[in-house]
Amino acid sequence: MTSSPSRSGARLDPRLTAAFAEVPVVASVVGTQPLRQFLTAPAKVCILASFAVGQLPQVVPALARAGKTVFVNVDSSPGLAQDRGALEFIKNMGAHGVVSTRLSLIEKGRPLGLLTMMKVFVTDRSNLRRSTDAISRGAPDLVEIMPAPIVARMTAQAQRAMSPSVAAGFVESPADVALALALGSAAAATSDPRLWHLRRDQLPPVPPAALKRPAPPQE
Repeated sequence: MTSSPSRSGARLDPRLTAAFAEVPVVASVVGTQPLRQFLTAPAKVCILASFAVGQLPQVVPALARAGKTVFVNVDSSPGLAQDRGALEFIKNMGAHGVVSTRLSLIEKGRPLGLLTMMKVFVTDRSNLRRSTDAISRGAPDLVEIMPAPIVARMTAQAQRAMSPSVAAGFVESPADVALALALGSAAAATSDPRLWHLRRDQLPPVPPAALKRPAPPQE
């Protein structure tokens, strides 16, 4: 399998390429209730969100032993500090990566050997420019683009600047996953457990009209 389209030569980490080979879906596991469903699902990658700091030392090692690739959303973990010490804590418990909107945390994660996923909310063109600048500086392994429907409104150049990427938010059907991949995302993220079972050979076809990109803005 070839690497995903990239920004300035960046490539999808081989661990993630392998994890997305069969099921190109990231499971957004919000709280403890969906854990059992994720453990039995074929999806290999998860983002843990809304887990209190005291829950992580039990949950993360269990998922790692099950062969899952675990990212911890640092921004949404109650009690978890926003500093290097928190990242070391996450690394030492066996997590593979971290997710954050904060450039400073993304920059601190890589030297610790953590995979980094930078979450960006694309709301308008000025926000898009700020986001691509932060991504260029932080060089995350993945960019979580929210909301997913905005990917179809981005130029190919803008998406390359944010690649490799995961489309997240309003991913509600196999068609949403298929469109995200067809537009260049490495995977789609969702909290819907039904999509944690979606394999590549089950993806529906994408209508050609859905792939039409907007023209680059005039300078």
